[in-house]
Amino acid sequence: MKRTILLNPGPINVTDRVRDAQLRGDLCHREVEFSDLMEGIRKKLLQAFDIESDYSAILISGSGTAALEMAISSCLSPGRSLLVIQNGVYGDRIAKMADVYGFKKHGISYPWGTPPVLDDVESALKENPDIEVVAIVHHETTTGLLNPLGEVSQLARRFGKKVVVDCISSLAGDTLDFNNWPIDIAVGTANKCVQGLPGVSFVLVKKNDLDRLGRIPPRSLYFNLAGHHTAQEKGDTLFTPAIQAHYALDAALDELIEETVANRIIRHRESAEFLRQGFAKIGLQLMIPDGHRSNCLTSIYLPNGLTYTKLHDDLKNAGFVIYAGQGKLSDKIFRIANMGDIRKEEFAELLELLEKICTQHRG
Repeated sequence: MKRTILLNPGPINVTDRVRDAQLRGDLCHREVEFSDLMEGIRKKLLQAFDIESDYSAILISGSGTAALEMAISSCLSPGRSLLVIQNGVYGDRIAKMADVYGFKKHGISYPWGTPPVLDDVESALKENPDIEVVAIVHHETTTGLLNPLGEVSQLARRFGKKVVVDCISSLAGDTLDFNNWPIDIAVGTANKCVQGLPGVSFVLVKKNDLDRLGRIPPRSLYFNLAGHHTAQEKGDTLFTPAIQAHYALDAALDELIEETVANRIIRHRESAEFLRQGFAKIGLQLMIPDGHRSNCLTSIYLPNGLTYTKLHDDLKNAGFVIYAGQGKLSDKIFRIANMGDIRKEEFAELLELLEKICTQHRG
């Protein structure tokens, strides 16, 4: 039976090894076996990205948004404010989280797909000394824009600010230079470029920031980052975790360590380049200019008169699932992600189908 190829930005196609890991059997999360599993995952996350000496990993059962809310709700000291860079749905989501928790925030907003201007960030930091944390999305999957995380984080550090990064859809797909970019808190999930399954996400925290985070009063029962860290350091868990998803993540991290993060990033970059060359031959127009695109997702303008529904359904009938634009872009673009366990011949088949559909549409 032909498998369905998921070209949406998570959940992604996984290997049989990851899928079969869920069949290890039933397990109580209060037993030593789960403590060992959790400890192994936390160590493998740090090992994969070569950050064992400087970071600690905190797991949470839930989507990437759950890990992001845990980070945002737990990162800000009382009386201080948050600077949020907003140029897509996920930057806006951080701002909404800040509003939910009643944080004072400063937003720098740009049209979706537009990179932030460093002078704007610097001005905001100069004019608002109460800012403690700068929050930025690395890969805005709204459009496939890769934000200049290195420059923003270094600027924030120059002003003595902490940096929280949503790298949910870029971790292991695009370069994150943990050694040279001053990232204090990085948020990730299993079911994107790490190539696990939905149900467990994580936050990577600089060890030298743990004391500050521990002094922040808890603002949530479930999303208390310091509380989860304390429990997990003892081999315990605050609440019932998604055990089967942890099994899958454990296997996915074994695969990532074997492939290496560097080689996985190269694989994503080469897949994106292969697809984009094919899109150009078909005559499709890309939304994000070269030099600002992530390795993991491409936003493409719909040809005049071709609806997303028609394109989606024709491709789905052939075994390929693409992704719609969001909000005001919903009738203008479609998105193709190249995350997960997808082979080059499958990408080639997709391009052949796209060319056929577009040719038929043009008449």
